[in-house]
Amino acid sequence: MNKTSSELFQQAKHIFPGGVNSPVRSFRSVGGVPPFIERGQGAWIYDVEKKAYIDYVLSYGPLILGHAHHAVVDAIVRTAQRGTSFGMPTPLAIQLAELIRSKLPSVEMLRFVNSGTEAVMSAIRLARAATGKTKVIKFEGCYHGHVDSLLVQAGSGVATLGLPDSPGVTSGTTADTLTAPYNDLDAVARLLDVHRHEVAAIIVEPVAGNMNFVPPIDGFLSGLRQQCDRSGALLIFDEVMTGFRVDLNGAQGLFGINPDLTTLGKVIGGGLPVGAFGGRADIMRHLAPLGKTYQAGTLSANPLAMAAGIATLQQLFQDGYFADIVKVGMKLDEGWRGAAASAGIPITVSRMGTMSGIHFQKDQPRNWTEVNRGDVDLFTRVFHSLLNQGIFLAPSSFEASFISSAHSESEIQQTIEAVTSAFAAQT
Repeated sequence: MNKTSSELFQQAKHIFPGGVNSPVRSFRSVGGVPPFIERGQGAWIYDVEKKAYIDYVLSYGPLILGHAHHAVVDAIVRTAQRGTSFGMPTPLAIQLAELIRSKLPSVEMLRFVNSGTEAVMSAIRLARAATGKTKVIKFEGCYHGHVDSLLVQAGSGVATLGLPDSPGVTSGTTADTLTAPYNDLDAVARLLDVHRHEVAAIIVEPVAGNMNFVPPIDGFLSGLRQQCDRSGALLIFDEVMTGFRVDLNGAQGLFGINPDLTTLGKVIGGGLPVGAFGGRADIMRHLAPLGKTYQAGTLSANPLAMAAGIATLQQLFQDGYFADIVKVGMKLDEGWRGAAASAGIPITVSRMGTMSGIHFQKDQPRNWTEVNRGDVDLFTRVFHSLLNQGIFLAPSSFEASFISSAHSESEIQQTIEAVTSAFAAQT
């Protein structure tokens, strides 16, 4: 007899810390047992007990074509039959890089790595090398992977578990990290006034997706660009989540801002582990073997991830393809708002492209402090009601939601009906 999710979770707890290989999967913040997933197809995932769920997590963003898209699967199979890793250059890496550069003009040169965390870690090292400065400004609630120096006011997974800014990270490691509230240019200016000749870079999620979903206010990103230009700091856009999600040209294209460096991941790997960092050629040339800044990776640009990324972006870049996904997402937003209004429950729903957020509070939050005013208990009750009805949201009120090209009007209607039922049960 096949084991249930509950039985597998108990077994996993003896093998993995908390029973999982990434903390938010543990359901610690919402309670209950995480479903153990057996397979996915299109907009759906299926657990070991054969229960089906409409998936709005999509592996936390990468699966913009949905699960097991035929073009991606075919590309992976064809590539695997020729070899999975060589530790040498391949034509596939050039092809994927050119697809990325075709939509992100600020990325003159790039390098592939294996995760978003690795991309950010490398970009920070590069920024310090290129500027000769040491300090970095980040924003409260923005998560840039589990890089030691950036686990300060990190939002998302750290907040979900109610952890301090991670034990094991030394004060010396974070001494060069300065923090400011998101959407607060005055706070950035004050930090630069004090540390003007020490700041190597300002790193920002141009649309914050790790405190649920918080868009930049008018002038925030352009203001950061201006402050970097005045101070000599580099502007790093962390587009691991937003790249090819909020717009085909990334958040930088959507808002018309050219960062000096960009970090990428998720969508560009089509569901396989991947990351990338790139930007101005004069900065990138500081990397070995051209420069003295060292960075390397055994599986970087491995053929499987490159092939999956190429197949994903080729599909996504077809005329009208991205716009069609957005239209479906907007219908879902209308459903959330209508259900909440009928039940008298205050929520805010915001969207950019194929990425969105639902805050259980009256007004759209602008920063980490305001995000924390949301009704977490209400979210938890709604989450479990939806899960029981076969709708899978991220098990945390601090995570954004995603939609794919596989989500049809049928799945959207089913979701809206479930949301309406979940809200009605709260009144």
